[in-house]
Amino acid sequence: MLKLYIGNKNYSSWSMRPWVLLKQAGIAFDEVRVRFDSFDAQSEFKRTIGAVSPTAKVPVLVDGDLVVWDTLAIAEYVAETWPDRQLWPADAKARARARSVCAEMHSGFTALRSHCPMNIEALLPDTGALIWRDQPGVRADVQRLVEMWGALLQEHGGPMLFGQFTVADAYFAPVCMRLHTYALPVPPHIAAYVQRVRELPGVKAWIDEALAEKDFLDFEEPYRLGR
Repeated sequence: MLKLYIGNKNYSSWSMRPWVLLKQAGIAFDEVRVRFDSFDAQSEFKRTIGAVSPTAKVPVLVDGDLVVWDTLAIAEYVAETWPDRQLWPADAKARARARSVCAEMHSGFTALRSHCPMNIEALLPDTGALIWRDQPGVRADVQRLVEMWGALLQEHGGPMLFGQFTVADAYFAPVCMRLHTYALPVPPHIAAYVQRVRELPGVKAWIDEALAEKDFLDFEEPYRLGR
């Protein structure tokens, strides 16, 4: 059976993506959660993950003697191994566009990721309002999301970005968590998409388990001193 190594569900946005993808696709796997203790080279987290993956980062997917690291590589492997799940759009042009927006998420949106780290259990609207006021990069990132998601929802008719659930929706699920936590302003049709993503069974399962962790990590908390 597949084995997926992840970090804390409340904080680890990169872990969330393949976990949600597998859950939503109905693909069985064993979860190995390795708690974030720190990211120092000698930390328990780094030593545990480093024994599995050369990058010592999560997520890591293990399938027999195959080790796949990096979220996008994991998504590609899963989609190729289970083609019947249709995790990329069937149309070649739509598929290329889905890969493009995932790659854009993979390497971009740095202001949003930096100033609004994923923190599922927290609700920080006042913090979000200050970030929105003071960080033009965050405003630009959100505007890009609004344009991207709006165009895809209109073109493919929803409810997900490419009609049915695909890798792209799993990829942007942590962004939906950020928009919710920090109450960043988006138009109603984008807010509705965020809510639909949050209600996906795979996403809801991740949220529920993140809320159950109750594991406050101060080095992951730039805006709170405690729970």
